[in-house]
Amino acid sequence: MGEEQMWIGGEWCASSTGETSDVLNPATGDIIATVPRASPEDVERCVTSSRAAFENPDWKAMDPAQRGRILNKMAAVTYAKAKELAVLESTNNGKTFREALSEIRYGAWTLEYFAGLSDKIEGSTIPVPGARLNYTLRQPLGVTAHIVPWNFPLQLALRSIAPALAAGCTVIAKPASWTPLSLLAWAKAVDEADTGLPSGVLQVLTGSGALVGDGLAGHPGVDGVVLTGGVPTGQAVMAKASENLTPVTLELGGKGANIVFPDANLRYAAKAICFGIFMNAGQMCWAGSRLLVHEDVHDELVKAVCDEVSKWAVGPGMEEGVRMGSLVHERHRAEVLEKLEAGLAQGGTVVLGGKALERDGAFMEATVVTGVGQDDLLFQDELFGPVLTVTSFADDEEALALANNTPFGLLNGVWTNDLGRAHRLARDLECGMVSINEYPITFPQTAFTGWKHSGIGIEQSQDALRFYTKVKNVNVKL
Repeated sequence: MGEEQMWIGGEWCASSTGETSDVLNPATGDIIATVPRASPEDVERCVTSSRAAFENPDWKAMDPAQRGRILNKMAAVTYAKAKELAVLESTNNGKTFREALSEIRYGAWTLEYFAGLSDKIEGSTIPVPGARLNYTLRQPLGVTAHIVPWNFPLQLALRSIAPALAAGCTVIAKPASWTPLSLLAWAKAVDEADTGLPSGVLQVLTGSGALVGDGLAGHPGVDGVVLTGGVPTGQAVMAKASENLTPVTLELGGKGANIVFPDANLRYAAKAICFGIFMNAGQMCWAGSRLLVHEDVHDELVKAVCDEVSKWAVGPGMEEGVRMGSLVHERHRAEVLEKLEAGLAQGGTVVLGGKALERDGAFMEATVVTGVGQDDLLFQDELFGPVLTVTSFADDEEALALANNTPFGLLNGVWTNDLGRAHRLARDLECGMVSINEYPITFPQTAFTGWKHSGIGIEQSQDALRFYTKVKNVNVKL
């Protein structure tokens, strides 16, 4: 793959210092590319270019419907290149080709969805006393910085790029330093296609989160910051953004629970529970990392989960038949195993897995731990790896209390055929999303949002567009 470059002001370029970073294949540990390590001067150049593009009439005065046509062309490019991009993402991130392909096509779908909304961003007229006309305008927020995580490198970039462009903002995207390749390749494909996107409206800046991410978040020329990442990173970005009162959207961690009652379809639930924690090797904010199961079906369901995931082949993501790839980096695997060991010291029994695989690459066994107490580290902390904890409950009230006893509140699942119970739990769970009798699930048109330490703001859906627009009230004395 060789030496990659950044995309600044419509040009592909190296860092102003010439410094680069190595990019690895986590399944082998091999260096597969180098990317520029952006400097503060590069950040400044990027923000200046983004501001100029935002003010340029080619973009600022563009018919909103034309923005939609551009997004549809970007979606078409994404679909056409999906397999190539999935190979790159699997090789760079460690996930399976099948998962990567599905996620990239989801990203294309997201572009299509927001393409259709670009000319439907509307204000309102407001009845006020006297001979007056009062109305609102929704206008683009401005220059937006998008700090992208390593677990879904292209899909989560497109999730925020799409509404930002639909609203008429300009975009600076910074991929994670471990996984920049699929976003760079996508940007090249967009650049080479005849989409009609004006120069500088979309830029990609590579480098360290501490330098580039903080530089963007604290820059007075940036009008909005979007981050998907861990809670400490979100807190750091929010602190930097607060220096200029820059608004933020933060999609952070999770400690999702699948709550399973005796009347559920246990066989189907077991498959979904495995998918919800072992897909992407558990490196997902919305992972169902806690299994809360009624004591009457505890043993039966645990056995079904272990039997199901034992069929999952673990190996390099590009190998045929592999269901769980490597973790993103050996350093991250070490952190997961360290947290697992610390948690087990407090209690719990490993009934499956629990170790690193003895082979090259950042591989780890799918792990199931039973007997986890609600005050234990394994119940409370996000491991961000393929570790499922199991805790039993006796009744609905205990199940709800257990599910809510976490600092996070992203996605929870409820498994029951009692619709009254399902809707009561959906109402009372302290989280932004609830899925009943399937897990995990989302769509471009549905809000992806977390409560508590899981974040601030909304990704996806029409609600996401509100972040990328400013409201202006106009009063006219008639």
